[in-house]
Amino acid sequence: MTTSSPNKSRPLANFHSTVWGYHFLSYTPQLTEITNQEKVEVDEYKETIRKMLVETPDASEQKLVLIDAIQRLGVAYHFDNEIETSIQNIFYASQQNDDNLHVVSLRFRLVRQQGHYISSDVFKKFTEQDGKFKETLTNDVQGLLSLYEASHLRVRDEEILEEALTFTTTHLESIVSNLSNNNSLKVEVTEALSQPIRMTLPRMGARKYISIYENNDAPNHLLLKFAKLDFNMLQKFHQRELSELTRWWKDLDFANKYPYARDRLVECYFWILGVYFEPKYSRARKMLTKVLKVTSILDDTFDAYATYDELVTFTDAIQRWDANAIDSIPPFMRPVYQALLDIYSEMEQVLFKEGKLDRVYYAKYEMKKLVRAYFKEAQWLNDANYIPKYEEHMENSLVSAAYMMGSTTSLIGMEEFISKETFEWLMNEPLIVRASSLISRAMDDIVGHEVEQERGHVASIIECYMKEYGASKQEAYVKFQKEVTNAWKDINKEFFHPTEVPMFVLERVLNFARVIDTLYKEEDGYTNAKGKLKNMINSILIESVKI
Repeated sequence: MTTSSPNKSRPLANFHSTVWGYHFLSYTPQLTEITNQEKVEVDEYKETIRKMLVETPDASEQKLVLIDAIQRLGVAYHFDNEIETSIQNIFYASQQNDDNLHVVSLRFRLVRQQGHYISSDVFKKFTEQDGKFKETLTNDVQGLLSLYEASHLRVRDEEILEEALTFTTTHLESIVSNLSNNNSLKVEVTEALSQPIRMTLPRMGARKYISIYENNDAPNHLLLKFAKLDFNMLQKFHQRELSELTRWWKDLDFANKYPYARDRLVECYFWILGVYFEPKYSRARKMLTKVLKVTSILDDTFDAYATYDELVTFTDAIQRWDANAIDSIPPFMRPVYQALLDIYSEMEQVLFKEGKLDRVYYAKYEMKKLVRAYFKEAQWLNDANYIPKYEEHMENSLVSAAYMMGSTTSLIGMEEFISKETFEWLMNEPLIVRASSLISRAMDDIVGHEVEQERGHVASIIECYMKEYGASKQEAYVKFQKEVTNAWKDINKEFFHPTEVPMFVLERVLNFARVIDTLYKEEDGYTNAKGKLKNMINSILIESVKI
């Protein structure tokens, strides 16, 4: 049994060092303070917009446009009840006689986003006998864009929306190439084609849409000003949280203790900011960021660093979840084991006072399950003669993607009442959680496929599929991209009322999928954090919006 400390003979994955270092320590409470004047100004705007929202007739196009703008500018969290009431009224007032593609598409998307089932037959009037969309629609760029966005709320077997997606994508791509660069519509269409609203992280979407909306023909200047003030106020709030987390991370000194692991605290925080950004979830965010950061170290330890024998004792210690187990594991693993225990006992102390201690039981259960999945992969790698069947690999991979653990753990620090039934429901791996996990696993494996092969890791689900079904690499990629597309349809379906759990629970799972779509399109943005992710973090956490 080896109990060596990290040494030269072990494989180092050569991940690049941290992009940010301890930069966010500089955001002191003084620097990130939100003044009373700022609060008063924001509150005044908020009341004006609330009034506007309530007084605009539900049956009007103006109401749809206003709600859409409020959501896309990132300020809808202030008006949850008003928006819910409005959308319900819009949903129950049947409007079949509208011939405006933009209005019909926008209404469809807003109503489905809110979890109400509205039939895709509303688009039939825009198609010919053969089910193809009318060619005359190609002159209506706004209409095409709205239909394109609406098609991303489709569920399985909605042929008309499949047709809508193909039709709008083809025409929008050709329109974009003909628009001049200073056309604000060009920016909006380009953004949409690269990432539709349904898959966009709320903060990223808000940041981009503020500048698109500003250049619109007739923006609502009040709403725009409010969105900018609110964005900057939230940014200070987030900077302060990240400063606290950076202090925690620095005190652990894990960048030095675990040189083989990805040092990505800020990236982890950005990830969790994607799951929830609202001020009321501050505590939940900090808890989840710590869990994700330690999980990232565990992942790198299992993946390519520790020996098999070391992993046997380490996995056993985590299953025991006991401070006394620390003596049984190699010295170099002890700090991360201790940190793991500390994070959860900190949760317990906080939640005990609120009578919510049982939540931590579910969080630990999922963490143990995740570590068992990591260990199973280590077993496969250790037994050179064993190649798992595709199905077996897939079942384990959905767990090792860490989104089952993430979905449950995201609820631990939330203020809302969450029933035992909700946690049990999550434990049983419902469709939406499996779909989100599949998106995570498949997108991660597609972009990491070549690198993993070179590094001699356990075969990915792509390798397993290729071997078992005699598929080429290209065929495997196509298959998994299709699986990802279907998983999004399953997520959409799970939002239809009546839902099995509250909407705010489903939203966390949806947002986890959005993070993956943002970070793992074309590359592994978390591992290679010097590229697009650095720019995103800059725009969300460093550069304020010019007012």
